[in-house]
Amino acid sequence: MDQPRSSAPDQPGAEKSDAGNPDKTPRTERGRRTLRKLLDAAAVEFGERGFHEASISAITRRAGTALGSFYTYFDSKEEIFQALVRYMSEQLRDHVTPLVQAAPDEISAERIGLESYLGFVREHKEIYRIIDEAEFVDYASYRRHYETTVARVRQRLEGGAARGEIRPDVSEIHAWAIGGMNVFLGMRYGLWDEETDISEIARVANDLLANGLKKRD
Repeated sequence: MDQPRSSAPDQPGAEKSDAGNPDKTPRTERGRRTLRKLLDAAAVEFGERGFHEASISAITRRAGTALGSFYTYFDSKEEIFQALVRYMSEQLRDHVTPLVQAAPDEISAERIGLESYLGFVREHKEIYRIIDEAEFVDYASYRRHYETTVARVRQRLEGGAARGEIRPDVSEIHAWAIGGMNVFLGMRYGLWDEETDISEIARVANDLLANGLKKRD
């Protein structure tokens, strides 16, 4: 069983300058690099083995850090899992946001957003297992992930409506509908299928958003 060690560094890789920091937020660039290495390693460990089979010692081995360094930043496996859900949500946001912000209009922004999301999932398939397990490991993190993701969609929609690019009555319901579509398309064409052209998937879904299912003349 993994047990906390003394806060004193036990190997050269431990973070002397961040030890004793009560909120465990790294205050040095070295500390931030170590934290990112731990979170990246945790993503692989939880993604491959699941929360219950994963271990702190395996995370630190994957990260190439001392076990003592783990406790400089986290008190438990549950705590790094919670941080990992936030970290992956932020990575997804940082990947998608600049691309959608550069889009010429709101309809295009949703196409670009979905396309970039599918690409992210193909590169980070572990996100689905981690977020799904969060429902049972830390429900607050699970809910926050989806609420913040959909909040960004709603913000985009409302911005597009204000600019006259889409219908003016867009609401939270529309944002959740788009978010749900993206999640399942990500599962089908990001997680299960690496062959189908992502741009074509985004084009078809975007046509549905722009034109609906009504029969065309």
